[in-house]
Order: sequence, then C-alpha cells, then structure tokens
Amino acid sequence: MTPQGLVAVCRLVQPSLAELIARRPSLVAVLVEPNEPGNLGTILRTADAAGADAVVLDGGVDPYNGKVVRATAGSLFHLPLVSASAGELLGIAGLRALATSGGAEVGLEQLIGDGSLAEPTAWLFGNEAHGLPAELLERADRTVRVPIYGRAESLNLAAAAAVCLYSSALAQRLPGKPGGRLP
Repeated sequence: MTPQGLVAVCRLVQPSLAELIARRPSLVAVLVEPNEPGNLGTILRTADAAGADAVVLDGGVDPYNGKVVRATAGSLFHLPLVSASAGELLGIAGLRALATSGGAEVGLEQLIGDGSLAEPTAWLFGNEAHGLPAELLERADRTVRVPIYGRAESLNLAAAAAVCLYSSALAQRLPGKPGGRLP
C-alpha cells in the first residue's frame, strides 16, 4: 500500500550446493519450509551478522518476497543463499548437522560447555508451526533444544535461530578453544 519508492533490478547470484561445500563453510543456516516472510528475512540478516557462510533454503516462502527483502536490511545481497534440499546437506564431510527441536534431550548449553560448537556446523531450523520433519531429525548428527528458563512456551523461529547461530559464531572465534579462530 505504501511502497518505499525504490526499485532495483538485480541479477540473482545463487551458488549451488556443490559450490558452497567446495568453499568449506564453517557455519551454515539451513531453513526447511519457513512460512513467515519476516522470520526468513530476520534469519538471513542474523546469519549474515553472525558471520555465517551461507543460508540453505529448502522450500517455504519466496526469499525475494518484498517482506523478506525488507527484513534482511540488505543482507540478502551479500550472503550466499542456496536453494537445495536439506537432506542433501546431511552427511557432508566437514559439517556437523545440528537439528533444532524443542523435545531434544541435548540442550544448547551442553554443546557450549563441551566445546563442540567450535566445529564447522550446519544448523537445521524447521517450519514455525511444525518444526523439522522426523526424517531430518533422525539423520542429523544431533538434535538440540534451546533452553527456556522462564515461563514462555517457546521461542519465535528467528529468535531461536539467532541464539544458535551466535552460539556457534562465538565458539568458533574463541582463541584457545578447539577449532577456535579469531575474526
């Protein structure tokens, strides 16, 4: 109804999954059928801010939807976005697949404590309403829950993704930790 008044024509540059893997990424966000444009845009922006190497999108809302583009605040134009099946990414050498699930036995704090977040990681995030499909939860290296210390029932998808991505980003940059590197 009230457009920003700007128009741009851009050539889409989307690397393939093979090109992404060849770059040996250390942090990747994998989104499986997100259906809220604002969440998708916020996660793209957060992944960029956390230093993720790419976002893999497996279905869901159009990443070039106006609401998504606005929510990225420009990150869509410099963070690689790969359209691929999340299942294709599982088992890729060098990336540990961590699937988020509210019912997981392992809490994020355990991975922070044991130093395993310093390893190259692909975080899998599911649909806002249904989470990840059972097949992906079973095939992931680990299922992880974000702890909730208060009385909230759950976290918004974008908030949970931010906590997970930044936990890995910080762990990967801590000097003296296994796999830690300075920015």
